[in-house]
Amino acid sequence: MKISSNHYYYFATVLAILLIVPSDAQLSPTFYDSTCPDALSTIRTSIRQAVTDEQRMAASLVRLHFHDCFVQGCDASILLDDTTGERVALQNNNSVRGFEVVEAAKQAVEAICPGVVSCADVLAVAARDATVAVGGPSWTVSLGRRDSPAAASRELAENDLPRFTDSLQTLISKFANKNLTERDMVALSGSHTIGQARCVTFRDRIYGNDSIDPDFAITRRRNCPQSGGDGNLAPLDEVTPNDFDNNYFRNLPQMRGLLESDQVLFSGGSSDSIVQEYITNSDSFSSDFAAAMIKMGDIEPLTGGSGLIRRTCGSNLPIIDSSTYQNSLFSKFE
Repeated sequence: MKISSNHYYYFATVLAILLIVPSDAQLSPTFYDSTCPDALSTIRTSIRQAVTDEQRMAASLVRLHFHDCFVQGCDASILLDDTTGERVALQNNNSVRGFEVVEAAKQAVEAICPGVVSCADVLAVAARDATVAVGGPSWTVSLGRRDSPAAASRELAENDLPRFTDSLQTLISKFANKNLTERDMVALSGSHTIGQARCVTFRDRIYGNDSIDPDFAITRRRNCPQSGGDGNLAPLDEVTPNDFDNNYFRNLPQMRGLLESDQVLFSGGSSDSIVQEYITNSDSFSSDFAAAMIKMGDIEPLTGGSGLIRRTCGSNLPIIDSSTYQNSLFSKFE
């Protein structure tokens, strides 16, 4: 059988694609170095522009990555446009945002390297780049995650994700379930140095809660009535709400944590000493936050032949599935 030059080209292309998805892959910072060398710079450009357009988006992207990883692992399942699964969990419904920003970054990468970079990796890199864009630390993102073909269930999300009313021990336990320490939990909570929360999440705290500074409560009540206005926003850090710094922790000894789950970090419990350390040593917070984000990004990723790479992040239609290419490889030459 004579194989044409076009067949040789097809064979080489498919072989290169198969090499992207080895059967026993591990996450690696260099995963796309040969298959899509401009992937990270392309994502960075897209995310920087999104944060420039709306500074709140930095916090939203970090939170989106967090809420993805804590439910079914870092598999971009939260990005799926599913009206019955994890997106409508109590901790996510009308709350998680930034989907269109991740999609724009994904499509920018698709334009230069079709079918190579997963939505899960785009989201992990976006969280890092968004943090850096508002003055936070950088870290090396390990890559090679693949995407889940389905969203997680609402029940799983509501069980695994922390809630704004959680006690300190509940928070410690939920993070421990993901192999994250109490120190990791406090550091990751420090992402609340940026972003905003909805009135419905802090209403009970500002009306009739003893563990809050009275003046702070009065200030927050101005935009959060006792009924109505559930979606009205307030900064999680009132001092520097758009800068990634340690002022979030400085607020806690003054009883000016916005959420109940913020204030419990400094409430006479085991995490008080960690908060105090981050108040006096901002570098310690930055390094611990970066390390915790790396650990969080490693929660149960799909790699190798598991999962798929989606065409769009909101849809479960794959671009590439190793078994599909393996089955079709030699049929072209029959």
